[in-house]
Amino acid sequence: MEVTMTTPSLGFATRAIHDGQGPDPRTGAVNVPLYLTSTYELQGIEQHRGWEYSRVSNPTRDAVEVNLASLEGGTSGHAFGSGMAAIAALVTMLKVGDHVICGHNVYGGTTRLFTQVIPHHGIEFSFVDTSNPDNVRSALRPATKLVHIETPTNPLMMLTDIRAVADICHEHGIPMSVDNTFMSPYFQRPIEFGADVVMHSTTKFLNGHSDGLGGILVTTRADLAEQFRFVQKCTGGILSPFESWLILRGVKTLAVRMRQHDANGRAVAGFLSKHPKVSRVLYPGLASHPQHELAKRQMSGFGSMIAFEVGSRANADKLLRSVRVITNGESLGGVESLISHSATTTHASVPPEERRRLGITEGLVRISVGIEDEADILADLDQALAKL
Repeated sequence: MEVTMTTPSLGFATRAIHDGQGPDPRTGAVNVPLYLTSTYELQGIEQHRGWEYSRVSNPTRDAVEVNLASLEGGTSGHAFGSGMAAIAALVTMLKVGDHVICGHNVYGGTTRLFTQVIPHHGIEFSFVDTSNPDNVRSALRPATKLVHIETPTNPLMMLTDIRAVADICHEHGIPMSVDNTFMSPYFQRPIEFGADVVMHSTTKFLNGHSDGLGGILVTTRADLAEQFRFVQKCTGGILSPFESWLILRGVKTLAVRMRQHDANGRAVAGFLSKHPKVSRVLYPGLASHPQHELAKRQMSGFGSMIAFEVGSRANADKLLRSVRVITNGESLGGVESLISHSATTTHASVPPEERRRLGITEGLVRISVGIEDEADILADLDQALAKL
């Protein structure tokens, strides 16, 4: 299958539907076929039609890699079996003695990988508050080989000025990667602000339907692309053809879904900010957010991820047991609204004292606002909060 890309001048929604997804040249099928094959017929020694073995490449996976690279403004995409597999691949460029700077309140799985697994290979990590770019500059060492950030962070919704940190990294010849999972490329494209690598858990908004795991690394640098391609081949943690097909299905509606996520997210944040049972709401779209102006500069929307404080673990538990339309469950980015208790889900692996230091309290709840009718989401939150 020939992987096609439209011209960059076309709009986001058009590229989401068409890039990497041209009609099948053999049948004319408008959807990319699901190539459930492990191997391919060769025409002779070292002669093939572009594919030899599906761990190395697969036509369905090729299509999603082209598509997501286009949406992020990158030159190559590399799909993995999960978001964590993508993060793990990101640090395979490192060697003994190298140093990484990472945001201090990133997703708990990233922290776990960077504190309990990768250091065994002689790689050091510094966790800093990247919302202040000076902290990144202060943490630099001669051995620093990567700066990795989330913006907004999970679950505290802190932002990092991507351009400011990218400028610092480039002054010192250090690659910068950004976890863009919360915003999707529809609302934020870090490469446009200087990032070298963008990472997503495609499980979330890109897939959009809570029915498949995946991860992607998108880059503009040929040297990093070659490394990521080599890691895919060597370690085999690649995205399956079926999961690739699910993302291609999901991303076609990314633009319309994200607009509804954003509209509902703004409504829920506004409702929570006025509710007497809620003492704190963390959402970049609120004027009360300390980085609201930065959000307006580097994001074209505010999305649907919100964290809010209900005062205690008991209150959080009662809230999560009381919702009816909203689902009490981990993950995010699906069409359905999901609510979770960060201290015991996404950040359960973070020591309690560190969670307290960061502000991830026992009463902090995170909601991924779905695309149900706004009135139904608000009514469900209202009746659940009334029980506290």
